[in-house]
Amino acid sequence: MSELSGIFVLKPESVTATKGKDVTFMAKVDSSKLLRKPVMKWLKGKWLDLGSKAGKHLQFKETYDRNTKIYTYEMSIIKVVDGDAGGYRCEVTSKDKCDSCTFEVSVQAVQEEQQDNILEAFKRSGDAGEDAGDLDFSALLKKRQKKHQEVKEEVDVWEILKAAKPCDYEKIAFEYGITDLRGMLSRLKKMKKVEPKKSDAFLRKLDAAYSVDKGKRIQLTVEVADPDVPVKWLKNGQEIKPSAKYVFESVGNKRTLTINKCNLSDDAAYECVVGEEKCFTEVFVKEPPITITKLLDDVHTVVGEKVEFEVEVSEEGANVKWMKDGVELTKDSAGSKYRFKKDGKRHILIINEATLEDIGMYHALTNGGESQAELEVEDKELEVLQSIADLTVKATDQAVFKCEVSDEKVTGKWFKDGVEVQASDRIKMTHIGRTHKLTIDDVKSSDAGDYSFVPDGYAFSLSAKLNFLEIKIDYVPRQDPPKIHLDAGGSGNKNTIIVVAGNKLRLDVEITGEPAPTVCWMKGDQVVSEAEGRVRVETRKTLCSFVIEGAEKEDEGHYSITVTNPAGEDKAQLFVKIVDVPNPPENVKCTSVGEDSAIITWDPPSFDGGVPVKGYLMERKKVGSSRWTKLNFDVYESNTYDAKRMIEGVLYEMRVFAVNGIGISQPSENSKPFMPIAPTSEPCRLTVEDVTDSTCALKWRPPEKIGAGGIDGYIIEYCKEGSNDWVQANEGLVGMSQYRVKGLPVGEKMLFRVVAVNKAGRSPPAVLSQAVTIREIMENPKIRVPRNLRSKLIARVGDKVNLVIPFQGKPRPVVNWFKDGALLEDKSVGTRTSEVDTILFIRSAERTHSGKYTLSVQIENMSDSADIHIQVVEKPGPPIAVHVTDVWGFNAALEWKQPKDDGNCEIIGYTIQKADMKTKEWFTVYEHNRRPSCTVSDLVMGNEFSFRVYSENICGLSEEPGVSKNTAIISKTGLDLKAPAFKEKDIKSSPKFTAPLVDRSVVAGYAAAISCAVRGFPKPKIVWMKNNMILGEDPKYLMQNKQGVLTLNIRKPSLFDGGKYSCRAINDLGQDEVECKLEVRVVQEKGEGVKK
Repeated sequence: MSELSGIFVLKPESVTATKGKDVTFMAKVDSSKLLRKPVMKWLKGKWLDLGSKAGKHLQFKETYDRNTKIYTYEMSIIKVVDGDAGGYRCEVTSKDKCDSCTFEVSVQAVQEEQQDNILEAFKRSGDAGEDAGDLDFSALLKKRQKKHQEVKEEVDVWEILKAAKPCDYEKIAFEYGITDLRGMLSRLKKMKKVEPKKSDAFLRKLDAAYSVDKGKRIQLTVEVADPDVPVKWLKNGQEIKPSAKYVFESVGNKRTLTINKCNLSDDAAYECVVGEEKCFTEVFVKEPPITITKLLDDVHTVVGEKVEFEVEVSEEGANVKWMKDGVELTKDSAGSKYRFKKDGKRHILIINEATLEDIGMYHALTNGGESQAELEVEDKELEVLQSIADLTVKATDQAVFKCEVSDEKVTGKWFKDGVEVQASDRIKMTHIGRTHKLTIDDVKSSDAGDYSFVPDGYAFSLSAKLNFLEIKIDYVPRQDPPKIHLDAGGSGNKNTIIVVAGNKLRLDVEITGEPAPTVCWMKGDQVVSEAEGRVRVETRKTLCSFVIEGAEKEDEGHYSITVTNPAGEDKAQLFVKIVDVPNPPENVKCTSVGEDSAIITWDPPSFDGGVPVKGYLMERKKVGSSRWTKLNFDVYESNTYDAKRMIEGVLYEMRVFAVNGIGISQPSENSKPFMPIAPTSEPCRLTVEDVTDSTCALKWRPPEKIGAGGIDGYIIEYCKEGSNDWVQANEGLVGMSQYRVKGLPVGEKMLFRVVAVNKAGRSPPAVLSQAVTIREIMENPKIRVPRNLRSKLIARVGDKVNLVIPFQGKPRPVVNWFKDGALLEDKSVGTRTSEVDTILFIRSAERTHSGKYTLSVQIENMSDSADIHIQVVEKPGPPIAVHVTDVWGFNAALEWKQPKDDGNCEIIGYTIQKADMKTKEWFTVYEHNRRPSCTVSDLVMGNEFSFRVYSENICGLSEEPGVSKNTAIISKTGLDLKAPAFKEKDIKSSPKFTAPLVDRSVVAGYAAAISCAVRGFPKPKIVWMKNNMILGEDPKYLMQNKQGVLTLNIRKPSLFDGGKYSCRAINDLGQDEVECKLEVRVVQEKGEGVKK
């Protein structure tokens, strides 16, 4: 939260500007105590930022003085207009400090410049007409000769007006010839300066305005003159009650209102009221910036497709501005082409039908973030799968023109000789899926001509010719042998028919012969029946049709047609080939990745559909997203594709479509997720840590640049100096940043290098600058005794002892342990030695383990040793020979001897206790007594005492005490007790309430109680009253008196039970009374409140 502070050196002042003139406002800020450069905002009204309106009309200027460290900010309004009038505010912020000030701008009409003579300034003028300008009556006055008058002392009429009463203004104006009374009053009002009234209640008032970010807290603080005066806080005129959101604080003269978790409803005017005086302020709540959590994705599409750009922001209800190539898109400017959709935090820009004009960069902007994406649109290519063919038909026959295109949505028109064909009962036009048909029933000679099909939106057409065949009937009976007129209509092999799987095959075969021949269709050895079914034969006069509904792969094969009549026989062979779209490609995978690219490979489809595969189409998407992005529109022929323009560190998936002459296959299975990443930089600071006769220890730091792929591990390689044959030292990747290379030849000079490996591959190597000679380095043995072991180590019996002592020396030294000069052979003391340290451990220490332990390290004839002293201690035994040596008066003298067992350490004191032989309860007399003797005093006369002594060392007191063998008897002497005379005390007192009644507010229907406390003797009589009326034996009230605590219980109070309650205590010495107010309130239920 920004702290409000006065950092303005000069604040802008309110002005009255003349219309058409320029006006400039200036503010100065002292930056000597600021951590950052201050940011100045000029605002009009509440939120209008004038910085966005800078131009010819509004100009801003900023200067800085290095000597004084003062920033000067200027705002100039060029040629003031009426719309510039209003309230303004300037706000300066710098990290955790802010300040603001307000000023007013009023605009007045253009007035003539005042003349020296004040009387002339208020004479109206205007010579353009009777309605133009102000009235001027000077022309009606007669001209007089100028008389020389004595020079009078000039009178300041404004001082007279300022001192006069308002009722005398007209008289003074008439006396001094002022005719423009309205102008006079306006100028007089501006000249009067209202001196601020000094506040008697406030020492420091609220600032003019406060600013706080949404969700933060803010404190409003005033200082009052009277530290005990109550303060009220108001928000928009309504009193604020203390709660978790509004916290009131009172410290000395300061009164603070804290507003927690500010929201837009807290943007209001606040007042602080002390008695009759008030001070005002205004709190401005600023919303935090809206950030974009999900960025836009690039879109690649074709003309006519629907396009959606989607972003996700940090808060619901945020405003998102959409722009295309720097131009804002709005509902008014976009029309029906663009649609804007909001769904919670998701904001979607929808382009209904994409065109080439929509290509460009699209931006989504919030007040805290921005995202952009590119839209690529390509023309849609229409592919003709089956063209229309020429037809020759006879009268009354049916003519069918049929074509098939690649897009099911494409519509078109049929033309005959350039004239559009109109549908009728005889002529029908159909569009089913990708197939367009023109059917002409009962063909006439007028139907002959050139027919064409033109797809809508495409600049090409499909044409064919309809030939009308006239038949002349010869009534001369004759016999003609049968003849098959077969036209497969395909390319390549004449008798091969190619059918797309799922389509319908209808092969019309014309058969001639007299009399009418018999037709037989066969597939292999099986006869194709004429019954209805998916594969059937339809016979009609001289036309025999072979039909396959929804062609399948099983329908492929060799077919034969045989026609016979008495005049002969004819036979024809044909082959039906079923083709389909290919199967999906297989085994799609990513073989390698780069910083923003990846190499994708796949295997061809297992079945090409009977037509060679032309190529492939690729799509990719982000993991977790449902939107696939097309990577190519032209068929890609290779099985390896380099996908580019990806974001490093984001997981992607790929899928591939196969394309042949029939169409596009189903998509392949998604590839395993892959992430575009770049190899890391080389490892840093490769150094040699240790060298032996056959090994070398290396150490390095991780690479400076790692990237999103992280590090899987390291590979260490070595080679001989002068050679370039690098040998890998580790079989698997090394996860640590250190490694010891083993098996090196002795005396050779070797080079080493380290490579970091991640999913993207190997990084550049980090190579040692100099070769390393593989030879053991001699180092004198040296023991480094830890500081805590340089003095005697004291341990208790049963404790664990674990000593770690590091040493150094090369080659590895021989380590030996000795105890008290002899080689350590105690099996209860264990040792373990590594290359750099040795450990001596005792699982459970015994006193026999105490002694001097010597560590010796030796390399050939060089050695080093260190002594470690261990002392194992336990609690001591009890003192011995405890006895009383002398008794006199109320005293007894004790002596004893030191314990036989001191616990293997020095006795540091004794604890002496005594016990009366009657009660036999022990009480401590002395602690930490250093000597083996003491004198016990203040013994009770006539009693017999026994004594016991505990010995103490650093482990504590002994388990058992040493008890005195004899006792000390304190004999009685002649003493007379003179008891003082008993004097009875007068405890009588008048009643006095020690705890008063307290005002209470209770809920109707719930039991309530009020309490007080009284003292007095004799016991006073208690009387309870309500509104000065004594409460009798009303069962509603239960009165109790327990040890002077008086309680009045009220059973289920109602509104009538509210009032003033008093309690009176009376005895013979006087009376006392206390009172309180009881308020009974009714709580409305939620259902009743809603109903009302």
